[in-house]
Amino acid sequence: SGRTMAVATVNLRALTSWVGIARLFAVMLSCLAFSLVASTRDFGGPYGTWCMFSWCFCFIVTLLVLLLELLELYPLLPLSWDDFTSAFSMLATLMVFTSSVVFPTTFISSPCSSNLCARQAVATTASCLCFLAYAVEVALTRAKPGDISSFLSTVPGLLKVFEAYVACLIFSLLGEYNGLPGLMWCVAVYSICFIFTLLIIIFTIGRCLTYIPCPLEKMLVGYNFLALLMYLTATVLWPLYSFRGRSRPDPCGRNCWWNKHLGVTFLTIFNLIAYLVDLVYSTRMVFVRAP
Repeated sequence: SGRTMAVATVNLRALTSWVGIARLFAVMLSCLAFSLVASTRDFGGPYGTWCMFSWCFCFIVTLLVLLLELLELYPLLPLSWDDFTSAFSMLATLMVFTSSVVFPTTFISSPCSSNLCARQAVATTASCLCFLAYAVEVALTRAKPGDISSFLSTVPGLLKVFEAYVACLIFSLLGEYNGLPGLMWCVAVYSICFIFTLLIIIFTIGRCLTYIPCPLEKMLVGYNFLALLMYLTATVLWPLYSFRGRSRPDPCGRNCWWNKHLGVTFLTIFNLIAYLVDLVYSTRMVFVRAP
């Protein structure tokens, strides 16, 4: 007949490999977490909405990844599949970990004796196990030393996802900072570093980094060095301008500015350490070559 029939191929290894098994557990556990919380109808407010979004988002994307690999359709997508899955697994690990901490802290009261509280406790347990499943996937897909074929699966690549996520958490906690030049500089630092880090992630997944007309590895080392210096200034200036001459309010509730500024202080330190480790690993990858 002269017609070619398209044969659908099924790759069962997508489900039976260790990475596939970890993804299956993540799908089931995230589904269990948001289903139990939805059944309680007690997830109002920004914190509950964030937790539900995290579980649902991770469930949908992980299920989509499994289907695309099972049917071997991912080569048709105009992106670097290994970089995408590595970045997503790292992002999912961070999102589910945050939800596993925020949800019980916000919604579970003591003593926990009611049926409502029991479902919330089981949902928290499922979320913690889901975090472990994603962490196992990150460990299994992380690039071996010397392998840089998939940048976002290397330590510097995974740190890029961590740095962008922490910056998002910082933005969610930012309160009043207008009129204080030190705090405005810190917000500029968070914004500039977040934008550049996000662009690196997007360009890597979209296979666009090859079009940059300069040595990419050395450019990343230079960027990490500048970001480290900028975060070093923010680590000093943010607590200095936030708490100088201002004591902690009493009482200080959930939305208290003092608690939010303290959270930004710690997150700034986390990102400072992340950029330092990123710089060390990037420098080793560029300037220390294995024989």
